[in-house]
Amino acid sequence: MEAAGGAAPAPAPAPAPAPARARPAQPQPQPQPPPQPKSRELFRNQRKESEGSVDCPNLEFEYGDADGHSAELAELYSYTEEPELSTNRRCFEEDFHAQVQGRRWLELDEAQQKAYVMHLLDGLEVVNRDKRLRVARAILYLAQGVFGDCDNEGDVLHWSRHNSFLLYRLGTFTAFLELLNMEIDNSQACSSALRKPAISLADSTELRVLLSVMYLMVENIRVEQEVDPPEWKTCRETFRMELSFPVHTEEPFALLLFTMVTKFCSGHAPHFPMKKVLLLLWKVLLFTLGGFEALQAMKVQKREELGLPPLPEDSIQVMRSMRAASPPTYSIELMEQQQQKRGHRSRRPLVKQDSLDIYNERDPFKNDEAGVDEEENDDVDSGIEGELDLMERDAIIPVMPAQRPPIERVSFPKGLPWAPKVRQKDIEHFLEASRNKFIGFTLGQDTETLIGLPRPIHESVKTLKQHKYVSISDVQIKNEEELEKCPMSLGEEEVQETPCEILYRAMLYNLPQYMIALLKILLAAAPTSKAKTDSINILADVLPEEMPITVLQSMKLGIDVNRHKEIIVKSISALLLLLLKHFKLNHIYQFEYVSQHLVFANCIPLILKFFNQNIMSYITAKNSISVLDYPHCTVYDLPELTAESLEAGDNNQFCWRNLFSCINLLRILNKLTKWKHSRTMMLVVFKSAPILKRALKVKQAMMQLYVLKLLKIQTKYLGRQWRKSNMKTMSAIYQKVRHRMNDDWAYGNDIDARPWDFQAEECTLRANIEAFNSRRYDKPQDSEFAPVDNCLQSVLGQRLELPEDFHYSYELWLEREVFSQPIRWEELLHYQ
Repeated sequence: MEAAGGAAPAPAPAPAPAPARARPAQPQPQPQPPPQPKSRELFRNQRKESEGSVDCPNLEFEYGDADGHSAELAELYSYTEEPELSTNRRCFEEDFHAQVQGRRWLELDEAQQKAYVMHLLDGLEVVNRDKRLRVARAILYLAQGVFGDCDNEGDVLHWSRHNSFLLYRLGTFTAFLELLNMEIDNSQACSSALRKPAISLADSTELRVLLSVMYLMVENIRVEQEVDPPEWKTCRETFRMELSFPVHTEEPFALLLFTMVTKFCSGHAPHFPMKKVLLLLWKVLLFTLGGFEALQAMKVQKREELGLPPLPEDSIQVMRSMRAASPPTYSIELMEQQQQKRGHRSRRPLVKQDSLDIYNERDPFKNDEAGVDEEENDDVDSGIEGELDLMERDAIIPVMPAQRPPIERVSFPKGLPWAPKVRQKDIEHFLEASRNKFIGFTLGQDTETLIGLPRPIHESVKTLKQHKYVSISDVQIKNEEELEKCPMSLGEEEVQETPCEILYRAMLYNLPQYMIALLKILLAAAPTSKAKTDSINILADVLPEEMPITVLQSMKLGIDVNRHKEIIVKSISALLLLLLKHFKLNHIYQFEYVSQHLVFANCIPLILKFFNQNIMSYITAKNSISVLDYPHCTVYDLPELTAESLEAGDNNQFCWRNLFSCINLLRILNKLTKWKHSRTMMLVVFKSAPILKRALKVKQAMMQLYVLKLLKIQTKYLGRQWRKSNMKTMSAIYQKVRHRMNDDWAYGNDIDARPWDFQAEECTLRANIEAFNSRRYDKPQDSEFAPVDNCLQSVLGQRLELPEDFHYSYELWLEREVFSQPIRWEELLHYQ
């Protein structure tokens, strides 16, 4: 990799810069002398080490709820668990051949398969722990698709789905839920794990088997296919309802998994297989709450119910149609290019507006030159000249005979991709400023009266109102304010019992602990984290009992550990994003409660720390061994692994899960900071601009969009010098990010950018959240408006429900609490 990284920039300083280094003493009419050879080499080495290759191809990546079905199943297993596949098969075949003579599972009809599954479920009731584990392994082999009887991967996946539906219909999930509760409460396993100096796979065998069966059932039933029979569709809806609306227990299944996460992070259960728990939790949330397309449909429906106009566009479709832009080049290349042209540059006056329009319509990233990187502000003047040269060249493009290929021009969307939006607050601010300027006083929140304002202001207000966007959150905040003001007249609020509402109510009182635990695990799994003695051990379910002794085994384990961490990051980023999006749609203050606790738990610096790495290397990492992936390893003979084959990895252009994780984390960061000036200032304080700008190297449209959004909200705080030095990034923001009318993000004149209001903003938000939670969820405690019975006779005449054993100990209670206690009548009369 070092050789490949160093080969790219080598030809650049060949013939042209040599004379420039040979004449340092001669006076030159240029702003700054060219860098010396040592400093240039140092810059180039830094760039190689921190950035990797500049030439990144376009990534053909389609964002979705999850990866392909087989990939999601494969990520459940670590490579060190591979020998357990044959153990599961052996447990099944020993029992199956004893029950069914001379036949295979695939040859049985449905009634016989049901009878055998019922026999296995009876075996789960035995007291003996080892026998119970053998039966659970046999059921796991069924859920894995009876691969011993299959010839190819497609058959394994087919029978895995078939058996998962069969197992669910016969009550297997409920039986395994009871076993899971037993294992969670198994104090003996916890204490033995706490005593061990090093925890390995063997400490979590039972838990891994149970969680694997449950994950396979949830994932196989969750994924819809066109060929599914009608009874499977009925099963899917029943299972979703069962997981969303708990019947037997008081809490949803997801809450049990959240409890496992907090118990693991507190150190009381270090043997919990966290990767499997997090994957199962993510898929349960995805199944019960719904994915991104379901969320979009719910959003459209809710807007209709509230009487709001439809959405201006489908954001999912807009992002899929966007194309990636080339990343900005670096200041070293810029300086070299400018030295070559410095002798024959033609000076021209400032370009006209129509020339700038041509520049904006074209893709500015297709040019060879760029602005200066924000970390290297020494050559700002030459950077601005380079940008002006770009505009000059683009201005004369229509008269040049050489045109870009017509295919590229057709693929570029006409106009801007997003419809502009205006908030009510923006209209009020605009009118307040206009009234102060022209008539000397304001009218508060009145946006209708335009008397005394000039005609252009009338036109401006009309345009703003045409693009006014009222969000669901605005309506919810307004309703909440009215409920707080008039609790008696408005009466009880009707709260719809959705899966999201039930989950929030169940999570409410321990939600801060859940968020802290998830972020702790995310920190431990981040590639930039250093191993510390006090950090939690997330490798308990990947490390074997006997550590590797050969180089090949060590390489395999190293790949397995990296893959394990990547899967954990993927599951946490996906489930956090799902929670934020669903809570925001359900009620804005539920979203704000989760967001605020994520911010308090240092989620913003954690995500920035994650991105402060060679992000291209992370996205193109090859931490997988395809021949060991399920279901491939179950039906094909394993070839002999060599160090070369492990190092080569697969032939994929990028790692799907890592790119998925990066986009999710950027989306979470956007959700936490949007319209929050105090949190935007955190981005500025933590110097996120250079970190985020490096992430623009990844040529994937969706990822670039969220990076540019994060850069846009902090641009006004970064100063004029930064904006001058990063004109190319500013152009990309203009092209790809939604416009907000009269939002001067590029100039820094925002009236909300007052640093002394930041603390008050968070405190006000916290007070609103607490008021919402206490009003909606603390009803028994809030008895301020409850009627009071002042009649002594009726109060004494009420019948009280007493426990059964009270009758037996009534005389003893009277003796102890009444007769043996002296009554001080004077004090009683005094207090009346």
